[in-house]
Amino acid sequence: MKEQQIFIGGVWRCGGGAPMQSIFPADGSVNATLNAASLSDLEEAVASGERAWRNPGWRNMLPHQRAQILHRVADLIEARLDELAQLQSRDNGKPLAETRGLVMSAAGTARYFAAACELLEGELPTPRQPHLLTFSRYEPLGVVAAITPWNSPIASEMQKVAPAIAAGNAVILKPAEATPLMALELARLFEQAGLPAGLLSVLPGKGSIIGDALARHPQVRKISFTGGTVTGRYLAHVAAEKLIPASLELGGKSPTIVLEDADIELAARGICYGIFSSGGQACIAGSRLFIQQQVYPVLMARLLELTRALRIGHPFAAGTHIGPLISAQHRQSVMEYVQLAQREGGTLLCGGEIPADPTLAAGSYFQPTIIEGLNNQTRVCQEEIFGPVLVAMPFSDEADLIRQANDSIYGLAAGIWTRDTGRALRLSEQLEAGTVWINTYKVFSVSTPFGGFKQSGLGREKGIQGLKAWMQQKSIYLATGNGMNHWCD
Repeated sequence: MKEQQIFIGGVWRCGGGAPMQSIFPADGSVNATLNAASLSDLEEAVASGERAWRNPGWRNMLPHQRAQILHRVADLIEARLDELAQLQSRDNGKPLAETRGLVMSAAGTARYFAAACELLEGELPTPRQPHLLTFSRYEPLGVVAAITPWNSPIASEMQKVAPAIAAGNAVILKPAEATPLMALELARLFEQAGLPAGLLSVLPGKGSIIGDALARHPQVRKISFTGGTVTGRYLAHVAAEKLIPASLELGGKSPTIVLEDADIELAARGICYGIFSSGGQACIAGSRLFIQQQVYPVLMARLLELTRALRIGHPFAAGTHIGPLISAQHRQSVMEYVQLAQREGGTLLCGGEIPADPTLAAGSYFQPTIIEGLNNQTRVCQEEIFGPVLVAMPFSDEADLIRQANDSIYGLAAGIWTRDTGRALRLSEQLEAGTVWINTYKVFSVSTPFGGFKQSGLGREKGIQGLKAWMQQKSIYLATGNGMNHWCD
């Protein structure tokens, strides 16, 4: 496309770090070249953010005025829907049908937090003492760090930036090294919408260099990270050392449960979407499938039929279900897990290979894969693959099902398919997961908190709770009488 600049304190310029590239996973071509941010760029971004969020013009800006900026960003996103969707597809290879949805999701997120910041109220508790009034208010934290993944850039980036800005902070956004383009475009949108300079900087680069330095910077007052559990655990230690809050949305190995009374067609289609959309590159992907024994044969037959009919193709081709994985290196990792599953005793029912279509040879494509014959203790059932690989397991005993479903270090999401709503709700209470879908999967609402149990993370994004997570609460005591304190008499 062209050489890209990075955005530091309201200024577009060449980064001071090493050269880097954005690669189109569909054919290995170069989208853009740029220089990563340097540590001195990081220092400048933090200093600029510190000045900007303390500026009275920003700190005293009325909530509806901040909301106007977010609404303008949403308007700009919607006006450029197709252009932004194509850019997102080039950045990570997702089909246009998916990236259009992600772009519109980002616009909706901006509008939600625009409304939320106008509606946010303090609290007025009733003190148990006479002649005393107490109240509390929510105030910004200051300069905050948002570190985002490569699988859904514009959606996950707006999920952090919009509430952080609505809350009055200055944001340093560090996108994934593989997908810098959407974060930089987001900075252009906020700039066009009138966000004061310094309140948003975008610093592409290696996580081990820029991400680490950003998290450790003494003036950064919160870390919000979406990505792998190993990195998340490290960042939690950094936050603990600094005594600052951290929001961590990490890995998953989500169970999907099909009971004997489920609508087979509804379940098969939902399972297929839940694991194979995005090429399985989603933390909430339903990668472990537990099917009640009575319906195992019929459900598996329909699921295999649907999976074999999925269209693997170029992200820009009409009707494509599955585009390329993010890189050839990641595809190799997914393939090695499939080979491991076979060594562990699994039977490959479909997929497990690179597509034979010569028109796809230059991209990092991989077939949607279904494996059976494994138990939940195998590595393939315990480790996050982050690819289009589903392991199907029959069950007969409900208590054993819950034990197996919860037998994971992760607890991000789960799915239940049944016509019995009461039973579904009872099971959902026993599942150790931050989100449970019943007769649907992988649908979201920006007003509903999202996060994980166990090693799937800390804290919640979205909803009013997600706005308050970027703020700190201050309590104020006001004496309403003239009573004298006689302690020092």
